[in-house]
This record gives sequence, C-alpha cells and structure tokens, in this order.
Amino acid sequence: MNNDNNEIVKTSQIRIDVNLDKENLPVSIEWDADDSDFEGKESAKGMMLSIFDGLKQNAMRIDLWTRDMNVEEMNLFMFQTLATMTDTFERATNNKEVADEMRDFVHHFGHKLNLFGPEHKH
Repeated sequence: MNNDNNEIVKTSQIRIDVNLDKENLPVSIEWDADDSDFEGKESAKGMMLSIFDGLKQNAMRIDLWTRDMNVEEMNLFMFQTLATMTDTFERATNNKEVADEMRDFVHHFGHKLNLFGPEHKH
C-alpha cells in the first residue's frame, strides 16, 4: 500500500541560539527559520518549546526567558501562549466545548493580570 501522505518532500529548519552568562542564565535569545518571512535572526526575550514523544507518551519542554524580560511582559507572554494553545487544541481535536471552557479560563487569567483596558467587557 502506497501512502503518499508520509512522503517527505522538504525539510525546513528552525534554529534557536541561546546566549548564556557565566552562570548559564540566558542573556539573549535569537532565532531564525528557513521558511520565515524575514532575513537574519530575530531577538526574543522568552520562549517555550514543547515536544511530544509519541513512543513514551510524554511531553518534553524547554522554557527560557532572559533576565531583562519584566513581569508585565511575562504576564502578556503567558496570556498569549495560553490563548494560542486553546486555538491549537480546538483545531487539533475539534472539541469546541472544551476549547470554549479553556477560553473562559484564559479570559479570567487576563483579567486577574489586568491585561485588559477599563473599557473591556466580558
């Protein structure tokens, strides 16, 4: 049986450079990708990388942030990450009911962190 869906037609790389201080703490994070719409490296203050190992049924992750990432930026980063994870979950599972519950939590999370302006209504 020929399964054309598994035929590799291209390989694309994503590169992440983490520059560390003498205590191995991130000073800067830079990244680029073969299929990006920009030239050269982009800077980042934080990153989260999650990889699911199908054989071990285990999620592995790398969470890094630079020392100049302030608390307000981390709050916004976490809010945006949770929101996009919710969208990813819905696209992958078609489970709108649970995705909507997750969105309610993310919205509550954003309110607790005062990320919305005073004119915002839920």
